[in-house]
Amino acid sequence: MRNGGNMEQRSELKSARLLEIYTRLEQGRTLKKADLAQEFHVTQRSIQRDVEDLRCFLAERHLEREVIYDGKQRGYRMVSGNPRGLTNSEILAVCKILLESRSLPARDMGGILDKLIDCAVPQESQKAVRELVANEKLHYIPPHHGQSVLGSLWELGQAIRSQQVIEIGYERMKEPKLVQRRVQPVGIMFSEYYFYLTAFLEDKTDFDNPDDLFPTIYRIDRIRSVKVLNEHFRVPYAKRFEEGEFRKRVQFMYGGRLEHIRFRYTGPSLEAVLDRLPTAQVLSEGADGWLISAEVFGKGIEMWLRSQGEWVEKV
Repeated sequence: MRNGGNMEQRSELKSARLLEIYTRLEQGRTLKKADLAQEFHVTQRSIQRDVEDLRCFLAERHLEREVIYDGKQRGYRMVSGNPRGLTNSEILAVCKILLESRSLPARDMGGILDKLIDCAVPQESQKAVRELVANEKLHYIPPHHGQSVLGSLWELGQAIRSQQVIEIGYERMKEPKLVQRRVQPVGIMFSEYYFYLTAFLEDKTDFDNPDDLFPTIYRIDRIRSVKVLNEHFRVPYAKRFEEGEFRKRVQFMYGGRLEHIRFRYTGPSLEAVLDRLPTAQVLSEGADGWLISAEVFGKGIEMWLRSQGEWVEKV
């Protein structure tokens, strides 16, 4: 009977201890294992088992909370089980995408990666995430232009948000090299290593088609100067520029008119073509390949298809 009584007493003490630890964690406190062991007159191993029991309890009941070990504070605390922050896997995916984009100078890229890991990855997982991206980070090849565009991105983004006219000095690939443009900025996009500004030109007198109603595309690293003017432009909501819809239809950042094309694809991967062209639709399939239609801006995709030896027909 004495052994049974001792077991009941120990069970009651453990239950009371678990309730007290759970209550403190719910209050947002960080609890240290050594302090708890001393307070409740048990070993640190017992406290560790208590924490595991609490973790199992929360998981089994699908409660949106979990107990983690905070390496910086050297103690246990309770956090949301469905955190708003990124998971380790998500952070790793973002880091890999950033590195593969090769969109920024090494200094900017390294700084962003370090901040992402520091801010979004738990202390105990940071070393593992850093090791998984270390080799690519070491051998990272930045874009040849070597320009930091982060400041320009924010400045242009603010002008887009407030619908302000801007004056830019833009370095072209052909003569004259440097041109001045007054534009109405409507979007920022990224494609194939570079960031781009999409904007409507105010003066098109020196262009082949001054009646062109579609935006012009500028590589942001070639924008040598930006002056945000105290002039606003207004775009009715129904006619607002939608970056997502434009992005579906523009390939390799070649601007131009909206075109409807048909082409026959005979290559090995239909999926790759459909991923490249979000507006594509397969019209038919036969022994001579797939007949596909798509809606695109400009000549970019047509040039690419011809370079692949595929047949292209305008609708």
